[in-house]
Amino acid sequence: MSTNIIAIVGRPNVGKSTLFNRLIGQRKAIMDNESGVTRDRSYGHGQWIGKYFTVIDTGGYVHGSDDIFEEEINKQVELAIKEADVILFMVDVDAGLTGLDEEFANVLRRSDKPVYIVANKADTTARAHQMSEFYSLGVGEEIYPVSSQNGSGTGELLDAVVKHFQDEGVEDPDAGIPKLAVLGRPNAGKSSFVNLLLGEDRNIVTAEAGTTRDAIHSRYKAFGKEFIIVDTAGLRRKSKVSEDIEFYSVMRSVRALEDADVCIVMLDATRGIESQDVNIITLAEKNRKGIVILVNKWDLVEKDTHSTKEFEEEILKRIAPIKYVPVIFTSVVTKQRILKAVEKAMDVYENKTQKVPTSKLNDLLLPDIERNSPPAIKGKFVKIKYVTQLPTHNPTFAFFCNLPQYIKDPYKRYLENSIRKHFGFEGVPINLVFRKK
Repeated sequence: MSTNIIAIVGRPNVGKSTLFNRLIGQRKAIMDNESGVTRDRSYGHGQWIGKYFTVIDTGGYVHGSDDIFEEEINKQVELAIKEADVILFMVDVDAGLTGLDEEFANVLRRSDKPVYIVANKADTTARAHQMSEFYSLGVGEEIYPVSSQNGSGTGELLDAVVKHFQDEGVEDPDAGIPKLAVLGRPNAGKSSFVNLLLGEDRNIVTAEAGTTRDAIHSRYKAFGKEFIIVDTAGLRRKSKVSEDIEFYSVMRSVRALEDADVCIVMLDATRGIESQDVNIITLAEKNRKGIVILVNKWDLVEKDTHSTKEFEEEILKRIAPIKYVPVIFTSVVTKQRILKAVEKAMDVYENKTQKVPTSKLNDLLLPDIERNSPPAIKGKFVKIKYVTQLPTHNPTFAFFCNLPQYIKDPYKRYLENSIRKHFGFEGVPINLVFRKK
């Protein structure tokens, strides 16, 4: 796990996500004027004067509200405080000192971590003078006036914060670690699945669809391997996306898909495979990602001996011509096949990064090509001389032949099937290219 961890905490709508984005140098957290946009803990990485650090963005701490997420958000905030090396307690100069600020100061008094009060929206000298009232909170080593919107004051704040870090830290603790993105429609059980794997309530779970908003990254170790598992907001049809916040949530989920090595697409067994599930799988295939389909809530479906086979056939029929994707039937509630699902995702990652020696490729594929040669076109015969795997990020095979332009789609499918027969590549799209020899 990372060292040099900064947690940004405070009541809702004081600018925590804006500061988070400022410190990590990218627009990773969703920002909106509506309070309560951030719910789960969100992680990013930054650097200042040669020291690397991890920043945690948290939801706004509230007490006594009628928000159904209040208790869960507060739990996430307290977990971030425990995890952090330095705490940034954010307040709003414009709004002044509030009862919620005072209540939250009591929470921070229970922590033995260094605390800095960050007085946001202090972008004029007059406003900076207003921050003195926050000294009455009686917490923190110092108050720093900042404007998270334009970045003023953040340099002085970071100068103070990084003095607490004993080592330089790591530029990107996640570099080189496989990324698995858990995707699907709202309420399919994505956050419950991730929480069960992690053994903690890393992500907020409620019966309300759309609980998760940002893409939440977590480290996980299983079968002797470490990887990053990303919980995402539920993806629904564009016509159903009504609020700005949900639009940005969907964009974050799509970006998580684009950044992932393997996409775990979760279906709700009680609803079957729906058009939006097909869209997600097609998008993953288009982006050349490894894919595993999890059919969750399998415990809620009435079954007979043929149910699994029939359900799987229906899925493969709906996503045709994609045939190479493994389908696992799971239940997060009964913990049925949860580890099997992760094991399969890791197998797919191994398949995606598999490199087949050229000699082995030619020994096994050329006899298949000899038995079933490309059909002659306009009296011309295509001769494939040899095959090699190219050094690309996704499995790509180059076939060298005399007339590459005459290789048609049906024969390309034959070659792909031949590669899969000999070398597996389950769950992974394969690229074939044809070059003149």
